[in-house]
Amino acid sequence: MFLPIKPDFSGKTVVVTGGAGVLCSEFCRAYAACGAKVAILNRTLSKAEKLADEICAEGYIAKAFHVDVTDPESVEQAHKEVLAAFGKCDILVNGAGGNDPSATTDCEYFDQSIVDNPEKKSFFDLSPDAFSKVFNLNITGTVLPTQAFAKDMTETGHGVILNISSMNSFTPLTKIPAYSSAKAGVSNFTEWLAVHFAKTGIRCNAIAPGFFSTAQNAKLLWNEDGTPTARTGKILAATPMNRFGTPDDLTGALLFLSDDNCSRFITGVVLPVDGGFNAYSGV
Repeated sequence: MFLPIKPDFSGKTVVVTGGAGVLCSEFCRAYAACGAKVAILNRTLSKAEKLADEICAEGYIAKAFHVDVTDPESVEQAHKEVLAAFGKCDILVNGAGGNDPSATTDCEYFDQSIVDNPEKKSFFDLSPDAFSKVFNLNITGTVLPTQAFAKDMTETGHGVILNISSMNSFTPLTKIPAYSSAKAGVSNFTEWLAVHFAKTGIRCNAIAPGFFSTAQNAKLLWNEDGTPTARTGKILAATPMNRFGTPDDLTGALLFLSDDNCSRFITGVVLPVDGGFNAYSGV
């Protein structure tokens, strides 16, 4: 794979939660290509195993581990297994997260006809369980792995924590209130962690990806016949570069923020990688 920069991570243990996902799988490949021992933590173990096999086939080091990032016992078990296989964590990427259709409204703006339609889902139809599911995945799913693996870093006196936020954390998108609120929490938590660990040798930053077309958001972005939805038109019109991001668009930011030689005085930053979306007023 192409690497815009290639830090030397030889001997370092990198843990990536949600590691077999569309974006995080590219993260795992990039870290491995830089010499790291990559622990791929994923809820669906078979996907992580497939990715680990592919990375190892290229001559690099990777191993799959099962985890449910919302379950403290599962996270602690994964921590023990990573310790036994690779040693203490040097770099943690909290990549597990996402939205859920149950926490998504069917309309952008309030519409009484939606409220009165039993086949449509308004804001008033969103259940506490739906909101909690998204919050747990994104917030608890970032807190618990950090509690487990940052212990390694406090013992060694160095480490990097990299959270995955979203452009939703700056400007909430319509229809997805739970996800937007949760990612705002991830950004805030990133800043809190950066201060909390500032005197320990641990740096904590986040990447806020712009708009990427993935299986998770496909129904919002593409019609069944493959044509773009009206939402896609709005997104691209508000993105000055006029395209969706690709996974390798994040690689440079990922490696830069992970490497102490490049970013040793950077902590508490949430870096947009968004094609100009955050800078564009629409005028």
